Amino acid sequence: MMETVEQFLEYLEVERGVSPNTLAAYATDLSQFHSFLKEERAFQRWADVRRDDVMAFLLFLKERKYAASTVTRRISAIRSFFAFLLQEGKLRQDPTEGIELPTVARRLPRVLSMEEMDDLLELPARSNSPIALRDRAMLELAYATGLRVSELVELKLGDFNLAAGEVRVRGKGNRERIVPLTETAAQALREYLELGRPHLARNAEQANLFLNRRGRPMTRQGFWLMLKKYAEELGLDDVTPHTLRHTFATHTLRRKADLRSVQTMLGHASIATTQIYTQLATEQLHESYEEAHPRAKE
Repeated sequence: MMETVEQFLEYLEVERGVSPNTLAAYATDLSQFHSFLKEERAFQRWADVRRDDVMAFLLFLKERKYAASTVTRRISAIRSFFAFLLQEGKLRQDPTEGIELPTVARRLPRVLSMEEMDDLLELPARSNSPIALRDRAMLELAYATGLRVSELVELKLGDFNLAAGEVRVRGKGNRERIVPLTETAAQALREYLELGRPHLARNAEQANLFLNRRGRPMTRQGFWLMLKKYAEELGLDDVTPHTLRHTFATHTLRRKADLRSVQTMLGHASIATTQIYTQLATEQLHESYEEAHPRAKE
């Protein structure tokens, strides 16, 4: 069971950009929950956990006089973990559904400015090597579509219609959606397919679009390390694959895109998840106004 926890922690680090301290706290929280299930409930599989088991753990924590903030974090970690299992198709239902916790102020996600995003996209464009062409195509595609990194690295050669300017994406729950491409992203993909990928592919039957130096499919970890390298070169902190997704949504809404359309492109089941980006877009608009207007700071 703990192997699955390790996979979850890797997902948090690579795709969500969670800090080392938070990762350590989640590891402790889930380890305690795992021990409780084995010792008190005799469970061997996460798929067997039900809402009553989570409630029993909640009572277990309260009886031992844990602080309310600690209890909230424990259950939040468990909730995030089961959401991950659902996303990966390892569960059919969420045992934490309906369990209420005190409301905690939500931290707004990190978003790059348009200038920072332009600088990031320019870095791999300085070279025409196969790796640089791949990197530019991946970054342009991530920014143009807002794909999750797991969706990005799983793309296949047959998922694109460059003439129509669109890509077919398999998202959470294996749901498919069609996402439009910018001409810039489409051109970066053409150059990678024509001049980059043929030098990376070792096997003609390899269907994955993005390949590493060994001709194998790119991984979430591989993309994260590539992005981290470019971000550090620009002096940008806390840039993760999910930062590009946040940036896509915020910049698109700032350009007056329809909220429902952005929800569809992001693959959000609920529009409430998408609405946080309207706040980010408004904040960035105010910042730009204050920097640009001659009387804004008077």
